[in-house]
Amino acid sequence: MSKKLIVVVGAGPGIGNHVAKKFGDNNFRVVLVSRNQDALNQYVEELKSQEIEVYSVVADAASTESVETAFEKIKKEYGSIDVLVYNAAIVEGGRPTSLTPESLLIHYQVDVVGALRSALQVIPNQVANKSGTILFTGGGLALQPAADYAALSMGKAAIRSLALTLAEELKPQGVFVGTVTIAGAVEPGTHFAPELIADKYWDLYQKHEDHEIVYS
Repeated sequence: MSKKLIVVVGAGPGIGNHVAKKFGDNNFRVVLVSRNQDALNQYVEELKSQEIEVYSVVADAASTESVETAFEKIKKEYGSIDVLVYNAAIVEGGRPTSLTPESLLIHYQVDVVGALRSALQVIPNQVANKSGTILFTGGGLALQPAADYAALSMGKAAIRSLALTLAEELKPQGVFVGTVTIAGAVEPGTHFAPELIADKYWDLYQKHEDHEIVYS
């Protein structure tokens, strides 16, 4: 039986790579996506050293053209995408009055629009196959917004709404959409260690029951 394929947009040493490892340990092929080729090369070597079949593609989640080109390459070279994880976000502080319309749009291009961009690349095939999973990295700021992280609070609220509305639309078509709402700071060696949070993505994928897990 051939391995299923997971694509992680927003690869990195925290949640992204630990989700990739969790699925890779469970016989998935992995494609990591981020803007930095040098970092991707390092991540690929780390996962390969753990006997995971892993590849990488460079893309900027804020660019429609870049995302479309990346997914065309992924589908051509690695086949149908069974699971998409969107983990990209701009994590910067700033109070509401420090924002400008332009700076907020920059955040939204990555935090929210990039999630939709990526999802639209996999939804048609998943609907045609009546099978597939799309998972988003959410945050507790969606539930308890903080003035010191105004743009990120708005972004996490929006991606939560995107996840839950997509879930409602796509469930009858056989596609599962979920979000892990991480209500705390990700930190190795704590309750919010990335490997523990990665287990929740796997739970959503396996069970296809709740569309949101609030990890607190």
